[in-house]
Amino acid sequence: MERALITGITGQDGSYLAEYLLDLGYEVHGTIRTTTHDLTDTRIGHLTSGDDPQVTIHVTDLADSHSLIRLIEDLVPDEVYNLAAQSHVRASFDQPIHTGQVTGLGAVWLLEAIRGTDSPIRYYQASSSEMFGSAPPPQNESTRFHPRSPYAVAKVYAYWATVNYREAYGLHASNGILFNHESPRRGKEFVTRKITAAIPRLATGERKKLFLGNLDARRDWGHAKDYVRAMHAMVQHAEPTDLVVGTGKSRTVRDFLDAAFGFVDLDWQDYVEVDPKLYRPAEVDYLQADITKAREIIGWEPQISFTELVEDMVRSDMEAYGLSV
Repeated sequence: MERALITGITGQDGSYLAEYLLDLGYEVHGTIRTTTHDLTDTRIGHLTSGDDPQVTIHVTDLADSHSLIRLIEDLVPDEVYNLAAQSHVRASFDQPIHTGQVTGLGAVWLLEAIRGTDSPIRYYQASSSEMFGSAPPPQNESTRFHPRSPYAVAKVYAYWATVNYREAYGLHASNGILFNHESPRRGKEFVTRKITAAIPRLATGERKKLFLGNLDARRDWGHAKDYVRAMHAMVQHAEPTDLVVGTGKSRTVRDFLDAAFGFVDLDWQDYVEVDPKLYRPAEVDYLQADITKAREIIGWEPQISFTELVEDMVRSDMEAYGLSV
């Protein structure tokens, strides 16, 4: 039985990856930062509840090198997926140092812990399309990085640290440069979930308005379930590599609003107002993935369409509110 360690297991990607690996017969371990063990209301509550939990949880922090070293030495996993981060781009402008310590330097502490075991542990680093910033689309593995936020800067640092440990020490360490991926488990601070979570309250009149920032920003949106398949495929590949993962199609926030509100027969223009305070200090205008290399090397293709993604998110939030679609 293969043993996998997922940092950030309570996040959107961590929860889907845990389910995917369990279905493949893995022994799954995950990290959390808090000392509480009541995970009932988290995204992995169904995997940790009962007398026979499906995943084993460890309390540690990417900013605590000593706890990471102990965890890797004790567990000696076959695979490590580093998904933990301060991952909200707008918040990173308010917390640049914390973001750099966790999202950037945390990857180095984890890589160093792996190197110290002298075991053939395979490592996956969750890199981000935000690293491309203002680079012209479509973006691929050869596109020059131009990060436009403290979050993106930290991700670039972690990316090159992963490459360096691969080249300097021979680690099987790969970067998945994932473009925007969403789901009903996406945090409500992200624009897509902010939209879908507001729809039932707007539909019932509980809320009157939804305030958003830049509606013209273009993103390559896919479903997180598809993207965890790519993570696993990269780790299984004989040679470590760095791959762009996306859908190859870019849409604006307006397009997302059209699809989300249209699914419940509402006109978003009746409810949405632009608030300039929600704009980023440095905007990323246009992200679109070129996934040619991912197709060729790991045979990966997205399976869930943009429309299916949006409908999945809206339906989930409507049902959670007690409304049917």
